[in-house]
Amino acid sequence: MRTVRIHPKLICCFLPLVFLCGCKKSSSAPETSTSKTAASTSAAPASTAPTASAPAAAPADAGSSTETTAKMAAAEWALKQDEIKKDPNGQWAIQATASSTYNDAKGTDSWSANQATGAPNVDNYGDNGAAWTSKTQDGGIEWLDLKYPRPVHATEVRVRESCGSGAIIKIEVYDEQGGAHAVWQGNDPTTELNYLMVKFPKTTFKTDHVKVTLATNVVPGWNEIDAVQLVGADQ
Repeated sequence: MRTVRIHPKLICCFLPLVFLCGCKKSSSAPETSTSKTAASTSAAPASTAPTASAPAAAPADAGSSTETTAKMAAAEWALKQDEIKKDPNGQWAIQATASSTYNDAKGTDSWSANQATGAPNVDNYGDNGAAWTSKTQDGGIEWLDLKYPRPVHATEVRVRESCGSGAIIKIEVYDEQGGAHAVWQGNDPTTELNYLMVKFPKTTFKTDHVKVTLATNVVPGWNEIDAVQLVGADQ
């Protein structure tokens, strides 16, 4: 497999900074979901930026100011989510396969690879059948392979992590001859419900194929991916 190193710049969209912790499945019956409809659409250290979070206890006279700041941050985060979903240069996956799936899920079953196709539909951090996850937790190397509606000269890949965030170790795009090109490899800084956003120079080739590799033993518990967006242009 041919690998071309492309020096990326990473940013993550705004979300609260939290302590890294495992994501557990509910002890009750697994959460079910309807399947998504596919949309008609050496590395630099990663970084992440905080936004809205529940304010810490504060004196009564400071409460109003703290609440206002939190609301403004939450509004900014919501606007960013909307901007990503509506990005005219972005595409959501239409097909997906994976190294494994929870309960050997297939087709549109909860936690199947197909749950990572289409636009994001997990609204809260935590275990959710509307995202993909592997057969076992903390097992080591797992991957998610995605195809998109049209080939583009890629400039960015955005991975929406929704449970056990921070376990991604590599992102590759494939040229039209099937050759793999690593656009990022390193430590994933993502926390909570957030995007790992990998930017890189426009590829000289066109691609409609992305592979996301995780080391599930890095972040304890279940590591789930809600959606993956490929960003690029026709020329």
